[in-house]
Amino acid sequence: MRNEAVQVYPALSMYIGGQFIGADSRDGQTVINPANGMPLGTLPHATIGDLDCALAAAAAAFESWRWSSPTGRAAILRKVAGMVRERAETLALNITRDQGKPLAEACIEVSGAADHLEWHAEECRRIYGRVIPARSASVRQTVIRQPIGVCAAFSPWNFPLNQGLRKICAALGAGCTLILKPAEEAPSCMVAVAEMFEEAGLPPGVLNIVWGVPSEISDYLIRSPIVRKVSFTGSVAVGKHLAALAGAHMKRVTMELGGHSPVIVCDDADIERAATLLAGYKGLNAGQVCMSPSRFFVQEGVIDAFSELFVAAYASRTLGDGLDEGTIMGPLAHERRVEAMIAIVEDALDRGARVMTGGHRPEGPGSFFPPTVLTGVADEATVMREEPFGPVVPVTSFSTIDEVLGRANSVPYGLASYAFTRSLERAHTISTRLEAGMVTINHFGLALPETPLGGVKDSGLGSEGGVETFDAYLHTKFISEQTVT
Repeated sequence: MRNEAVQVYPALSMYIGGQFIGADSRDGQTVINPANGMPLGTLPHATIGDLDCALAAAAAAFESWRWSSPTGRAAILRKVAGMVRERAETLALNITRDQGKPLAEACIEVSGAADHLEWHAEECRRIYGRVIPARSASVRQTVIRQPIGVCAAFSPWNFPLNQGLRKICAALGAGCTLILKPAEEAPSCMVAVAEMFEEAGLPPGVLNIVWGVPSEISDYLIRSPIVRKVSFTGSVAVGKHLAALAGAHMKRVTMELGGHSPVIVCDDADIERAATLLAGYKGLNAGQVCMSPSRFFVQEGVIDAFSELFVAAYASRTLGDGLDEGTIMGPLAHERRVEAMIAIVEDALDRGARVMTGGHRPEGPGSFFPPTVLTGVADEATVMREEPFGPVVPVTSFSTIDEVLGRANSVPYGLASYAFTRSLERAHTISTRLEAGMVTINHFGLALPETPLGGVKDSGLGSEGGVETFDAYLHTKFISEQTVT
């Protein structure tokens, strides 16, 4: 029995200067359930006046929030973490309605979001400076770290709660104020977040949430002299544009952009375990994950055995509405993703690949595409050169470690990467030489609150999470004082 029928979808609003602003008197857009194409609610779009109000509110709030006690900021983050856990069922239900992922995955996202709140609550109390020994006894040299100011952040639809809260936690924990534009496709959880922060006692203006046409909102906020830092999670093309705009105004950025994560399965690996783990991990959120394994390189001696095991495990994932009992893989977020999957499969087939499972859109309503495995994929195929961001898996063979490392590093992306091997020597070589911000061997150990998340090359700048999480939100100030008698 689904809970959807007994819980009303929440009213959607902006949150500016401590006030909730609905869609009554503004242009907006309809939020669609991707599992059935049915409308869920109407989301208000910010006017220029709304954006000016958000900028003014964030600037005014910063003048007091910047001097607030880290202990007090931590207390608010912990309160919200408790609320997230208490309201987990409703939050997860509405994430699935908005975005399509199975309810079980949405529950994991909610739990992870609470973990991020709790970890940042502790870590923000440890933003330390230092004393530098001086060359004169009359001089005292110190380094302190101070919040950078008003920040603008843009979060994606694939993990609407987790990714939005990552940015909120880091900015607020550092003593900054924030204007957040989450993804319009999956808005309900961030409206709920605003409600929880207000209940927790967050002063008005410290957190502001706006919606609208992404290019218009980002351009206006980044150009404003009030905004001093920009954080973006999304595509490489948009990230480069926003980084260039921020750079023109000398504004600091954190960019967590797309990846195209290689998987290297060596001939000494536990093949059955690797195939089973990869089928589950690749299927998360129907492959709509920036860190999803997306290029499978399997050593020649074991590629047939691996492919058979992987296809059997991956194809068995039940496709359906994320709120239906038994669903393992939900729909893609919207029709554009389905069209993209069809295009990359056709391109691979034109270049000689074979479909081992899936490959065709199923009949019926909803933005569905099945688990799809392609073998014999040429390195020149689109699916090997560009991130599929969906449930399509290209599998190809390799001979030597040097060869596969060259092929894995040949694309301009460097976010996550994976390898399976029993050899310590191979593990060390692969992890050292892969051009990626994150490498995980024989398991999936990424995106924890206490670990840094970020990429190299076109996959981004800076890190979120780990002790690095506050770096981009803080100025470093050196103070030299001499005693005068």
